[in-house]
Amino acid sequence: MPLQKISEFDADYHNTIEGNDIKGMGVYVQGTDEKIGTINDAVVDDQGAFRYLIVDLGFWIFGKKVLLPVGKSRIDSTANRVYVVGITREQAENLPEYQEHTTLDYDYEEQVRGGYRTPSVESSAALGSTVGRTTPSPDNYTYADDTDLYDVSAHEDQTFKLYEERLVANKQRRKTGEVTIGKHVETETVRVSVPVERERVVIERVTPQDAGKVVSAETANFRQGEVAHVELYEEVADVQKEAFLREEVRVQKVVDQETVEVQETIRREELDVDAEGRTIEEKTGKLPKDRI
Repeated sequence: MPLQKISEFDADYHNTIEGNDIKGMGVYVQGTDEKIGTINDAVVDDQGAFRYLIVDLGFWIFGKKVLLPVGKSRIDSTANRVYVVGITREQAENLPEYQEHTTLDYDYEEQVRGGYRTPSVESSAALGSTVGRTTPSPDNYTYADDTDLYDVSAHEDQTFKLYEERLVANKQRRKTGEVTIGKHVETETVRVSVPVERERVVIERVTPQDAGKVVSAETANFRQGEVAHVELYEEVADVQKEAFLREEVRVQKVVDQETVEVQETIRREELDVDAEGRTIEEKTGKLPKDRI
């Protein structure tokens, strides 16, 4: 069962495998935020099946790289993380170190597997077939003998999340217009009637009843010059302009409220479970085009 790095098996694996490139992902202890290392590379068998992840334990053990069986990992592409299941720092210290010149043969793999196997499995391997397992050997060993280490579907603690979309209503204030208020002066010509009085002198000459009667010398007062003085007056129109308050204008803003309805299509993920051995596509009737 020759092993090789994924880039050696498929130089174009970036386009062959969907999802994020596993190289460079952080490695964390399952269920915690404790980072123990970084994925350096991946190892596949001659069929292209993932068997190991090469982990740089720089956060736990400086300068040490080890092989992590894929069955002991949980890849979270969304968080760009790889979680390690059931490994302690003591186990990591006892694992055989991986180096670029390391030969990935059966003996080396057995050393790796020995560091991850549970005590019960180790005992069964040492005692023969006490629990239905034969002693591993290069001739009869298959990766199916260690499903806990290589089969990612053999674990019952796999978790995934279902998402749904919701409408979140917010309000934004925006300018719809503006109003400018000013004043201007209009002019007009108006007429007003003002009654005025003017004095004048009326001179009337009349013949008295006793005209022709002789008067005494004392009565007859003969003289020259001014005998009477009368002053004359008249009224003239005196029109002036004065400002008066005509009206008052008040300017204010009022808020009109209304309720608007917005319609949008949202999505929700639902769980599909089938216990009859059918695929989800077969159960739902949504087969891929290449299978129709």
